[in-house]
Formats: sequence, C-alpha cells, structure tokens
Amino acid sequence: MPETRPTKVRFLILAALFAISSFSYGDRVVLSITSIAFTRDLHLNAIQLGYLLSGFSWAYVVAQLPSGYMLDRFGTKRIYGTAIILWSLLAAAVGFAGYLHGTIIANLGTAFVAIFGLRLLSGLVQAPVFPGNGRVVAAWFPSTERGMASAIFNSSQYFSVVIFGPLMGWVASAYGWKQCFWLLGLIGLALAAFWFRIIYDVKAHPGVNAAEIEKIEQGGGLCLIGTQSAGPRLTWDIVFRLFGTRMLFGIYLGQYCIVTLTWFFLSWFPIYLHQVLHMSLPKAGLASALPAFCGFAGGVLGGITSDRLIAAGKSVTLARKLPIVLGMTCAMSIMLCNLVTSTTVVIALMSIAFFGKGFGALGWTVISDTSPKGMVGLNGGLFNLCGNIAGITTPIFIGYLVQRTGNFRIALMFVGITALMAIISYVVITGPIRRLTPEDLGLAAPTQ
Repeated sequence: MPETRPTKVRFLILAALFAISSFSYGDRVVLSITSIAFTRDLHLNAIQLGYLLSGFSWAYVVAQLPSGYMLDRFGTKRIYGTAIILWSLLAAAVGFAGYLHGTIIANLGTAFVAIFGLRLLSGLVQAPVFPGNGRVVAAWFPSTERGMASAIFNSSQYFSVVIFGPLMGWVASAYGWKQCFWLLGLIGLALAAFWFRIIYDVKAHPGVNAAEIEKIEQGGGLCLIGTQSAGPRLTWDIVFRLFGTRMLFGIYLGQYCIVTLTWFFLSWFPIYLHQVLHMSLPKAGLASALPAFCGFAGGVLGGITSDRLIAAGKSVTLARKLPIVLGMTCAMSIMLCNLVTSTTVVIALMSIAFFGKGFGALGWTVISDTSPKGMVGLNGGLFNLCGNIAGITTPIFIGYLVQRTGNFRIALMFVGITALMAIISYVVITGPIRRLTPEDLGLAAPTQ
C-alpha cells in the first residue's frame, strides 16, 4: 500500500541548517569572548579591538554577491560544504597565530595582523552560509512553514551564544584563548561531514516521499532550486535592478538596522559586561547566555506567529511586518540600561531587548517570500551584503565611542535608535510584500 502521509525530511534539513549556522555564529562569538583575554596579550585599545572585531565582516560583505551567484549557478551542496571545511581550518589557524605574540617580530604587531587577516579570510569563506540557508528554505518549505524555518536558522545566532559563550569562557579561562579556536576547527570538520551526508535536492533526497514533495510544491516551495544550477548570469544591471526596487530597498535597509543590534551583541556585549558590570571572563560568558536564550526564543516565536497569521488568512505583508514592528519596539528597551545600575535589571533589560530583536528578525523569511525564481541566492546575497555592512560599522563605531567617552552610554543609544530605523524601513519604505518575477525586473524568466 503506497504511503499517503508526508515524510518530514525537511525538518531534518532544517536541523542541519540550524546546527551549522550556530557554529558559524559561534566562530564570531568566540572572538568576542576571548577578546577579554587577548587584548591584554596584544595590548589593544578599544579602537584597535573594534577593527579586529570587524575584520570578519569586511570580506564577508564583499563576498556576498559572488557567493550568492555561485550558489545559484553551481548549487548549494558543493559551495556551502566547501565553505564549512575552509572556515573550520581558518578558525584553528587563529589559535596558532596567537603564538606569534612574544616572538621577535611581535613588536611589529604581527600577531594582530595575522589574526585580522585570518578573520578576513574567514568572512570570505562564510559568505555563502545565510544565502545558502535562504535558498534551501525556499526550496524545502511551503509558505505556511517558511517563517518558522527561517526564524529557526536565523535564531542560531542567539543559540550559539547560549552554547559557546559559557563553554568558550570556561575553556579560555582554564586552558587559554588559543584552545578555543582549535576546538572550533574540530567541530566544524565534523559538521562538514554531516552536511555532505544529509543535503540533497528536494526530489533527489532518498528519504523524501511523493506526499512531502506535493505538500512543498503546493505550498509554494521552489523544489527545484535546492542544489541545482539556476538563474541568470550575474551582471551589475541585475544587481541595480534588485537594489532599485522600492520593496527590496526597504528590506535591505531594515536588515542593516537589525544586524547592527546583532553585532553589538556578538562583538561588544561580553566586553560591556566585563567593563561596566565588572564580570570575570567566565561570568561574562555565562551572563550573556540569558539574553541570548531570550533572543532565540523570540526568534522562534516570531516565525511561528508570522506563519500562524498567514494560516489564519492574513496577508503576507501583515504577517511579516507585524512581528518586525513589535520586536523592534521591544529592542529599543536597550537604551534603558543607561538609567539603571543594578546588574540584575541590566540583564533583564538586555533580555527583553534581544527577545524583541529575535522576534522581529524575519528578514530571511521576507527574502524567501520575495525573491524571483532562480535568483534566491543572488537576492539573498545582496540582502546579506547590505545587512552585514553593519558588521563593519558597528564594532568600529562603538569602539570609537567607548574609547572617546570612556563608557557605553552613547553606544547603547545608538543601538536603540537603529531599532527605530528598522521599523521606519519596513513600515514606510517597503510597502506590500510579494514575490517578484523576472518580468518585474525587465528580465526573461529563467529556465530550469
């Protein structure tokens, strides 16, 4: 008797995306946690630390468009899997670069330059991760589950802090900061093997049945783009056409604002806990876990809420924008930390702020909803490029603010105001949310 109930292979795929994305963000979290130790070793001030924390994002931003194009042309499985292997090796290399300190050439800043260079390379090879996630979700999930799926992989940024913050804080304190990066390298290589074993195009996966394929297709899943080549050639004309669309421009700008909050949390939050609340390295890693967990819970709940609004018959525009507005409103509470001195109250306010940030971080869901068929990777790359410019500007700008003022007051105001700007971007600029077609951009439809 043939199977009639859909299999649930798509959720196994989602688990793979979540695990690997958590590791990807863990690579960034570890630098922030260990910076409390290596700033002493390398004698860095706040401005220098800001540049080092931003090093990843310089190359990450530059590589977004090429990586999105490569995903569309050569397939997610090969490009993404190769990236995991490369960044695992680069993470381990950061630990070895630390041994340059104390050598005869250390006075020339060689350790700093080596670590900065390795972070640049790491950003370069990690560029396909989130555009690749967006591509896989667009392929494997119907629209009624896409918000949940995107929210789960996007919430990996918080889960990585929950796991890697306390773990790496302890490892750095007990064994040294270099060992943290070696451990990351080993974890990454194991995840690369998992990726190559589990990821297939939807219709080629050995575990999926016809009922699940039908469910995905009828729900708007783009089954044929998971790992197959598709899409037009990359040209600046296509890039400008995407960027010149009012809806996408509003989404890109909103993502820049939202990622500003992310990078404060990933780069400066443990340092804030250490310098302002006077926590030790292990305690700072542990204390960062509660706001991170709240961000993770907010991210999952925001995606589920959005999907339920769609299932209830609400428009995609309302279902996606309402959680964003509510979430960013909560995120603005980060500014209230300037008014209190209690450690408990500060952690509570940070938890509310990052719950809101997670609840409203539906950008990847919106990209899955709006990308023209055959251009999910390219549009996701452009979206991620715009968002992660904040990964360059935020660590550096906050570094200057902290160095010049000697405190985090203006820095927290800056982060809160960007949450308000995210609301304005989605409410005023973006307009109705719908899937674009190549014809909307004046292009011929891609062949599959």
